Amino acid sequence: MTTHETASTAAAGSAPSPKSLSDGLRYGALFGPVVFGVTAAGVALPDVASSLNTAPTATAWVLTAHALALGVGTALFGRLADTRGVRAALLLGSLVLAAGAVVCLVAPDLGVLVAGRFVQAVGSGAMAACAMALTASVPAVRRARAFAGFGATMAVFSAGATLAGGVLTEWVTWRAVLVLPALSLLVVPLCLAGAPVRKTSEGETGRAMDLPGAVLLTITAMSFLVLIQSSALALSTPLVTAIAAVLLLSAAGLTWRVRRSETSFVPRALVADRVFLKAAVIGVGVYGGLFAALYAVPQLLVRDHGWSVLSVGLWLLPGAVVGAVLSRLAGRLTAGDRGNRLLGAVSLVFAAALAGSPTGSGVLLLLLGASLGFSAFSVTQVFTTALMSGHIEPARRGGAMGLLNLTFFVGGGVGSATAGALAKSMPLSTALGLVALFPLIAALAAFSLSRRAVSRPPRP
Repeated sequence: MTTHETASTAAAGSAPSPKSLSDGLRYGALFGPVVFGVTAAGVALPDVASSLNTAPTATAWVLTAHALALGVGTALFGRLADTRGVRAALLLGSLVLAAGAVVCLVAPDLGVLVAGRFVQAVGSGAMAACAMALTASVPAVRRARAFAGFGATMAVFSAGATLAGGVLTEWVTWRAVLVLPALSLLVVPLCLAGAPVRKTSEGETGRAMDLPGAVLLTITAMSFLVLIQSSALALSTPLVTAIAAVLLLSAAGLTWRVRRSETSFVPRALVADRVFLKAAVIGVGVYGGLFAALYAVPQLLVRDHGWSVLSVGLWLLPGAVVGAVLSRLAGRLTAGDRGNRLLGAVSLVFAAALAGSPTGSGVLLLLLGASLGFSAFSVTQVFTTALMSGHIEPARRGGAMGLLNLTFFVGGGVGSATAGALAKSMPLSTALGLVALFPLIAALAAFSLSRRAVSRPPRP
């Protein structure tokens, strides 16, 4: 435990208080609508394609762009919370989130819609980063109770996301579904009052952010995702070559900056930290499988089985409720003890369900695969937040957790992009089965996490 946490613990007393639970509920409500941008939007994709008269493979960018921008937003605003304070990050993120939502509501075509989703997701990433930073800042003696509240609230949003997506798509409009992440704005005033303002001597507040490093990281992630989707987007060979060159140059520049700069946007200590890297692999695997399922399953149910979008949302609800229960359980388990076993088991079953999709077993495995994806998503978010809270020093925690979630959401974008690209040359159900490798790798990484490794802090 760090000196900062020890002092906080002493001030808080030796017993958990009801305030810990209420803090967890409030911070969970700030993060919760972020889930709608993933799960609810996936349910609405068939209507997006038909309304805008675009190919289903192209609509994968509604999720892919959102995933990339959400990751970028969590990384940028997580770092901003470290350098300028959580309040500044919350206020600026709220403006970005609101602007993106307005663009999504009025977008006349897919290109403008994807741009609006990108902007909205950056703001939504700010809400996620601030929620995680606030939750992690709870004194250690009260942290387990706070995580229980955080997990319970996340569970409610996860459980209701598919139904909300189906109901709004069927009875209102798919546009309302795509702006559901803006609900976080309602909770911002409740979180501003409790947002800590660190002094420069206690953390990194006041230090400049490495904007060149942030730009290089964003370009690297974006060009990588575009390359994966190049076949689905029917990009020309010269354009693909140019994008590949941009990827190599930006990745080389980012690597050079990490190695040479002590204040790099991606700190060297994190790149060399085994626990952080394993947590990143877990998130990439789980999110990659989930985003692929959210891209493929609604399309398969609507196109091949004649389901309505509302029916998809209703039938995915029971599985989301199971995910809610598991998320609540994950909030009570100790990171690196039983929490990693729960996450590994859920990810393994998730992988098995996706692998069985091409066997022709019908809707059962499709529903099971998506439902287990919700469960793995909820458990991953609660578990990794708890893991990093005890592993990363407070002064760097916001930026570290933001970067971790950047890898998660880029992994999600890779998952949906991979499924979309594979669907150009094989049945969509077969493509979904191949994506099972993502959660399988996540399960192996989760089981390999040892309690001893988790308790060892990274070197500065």
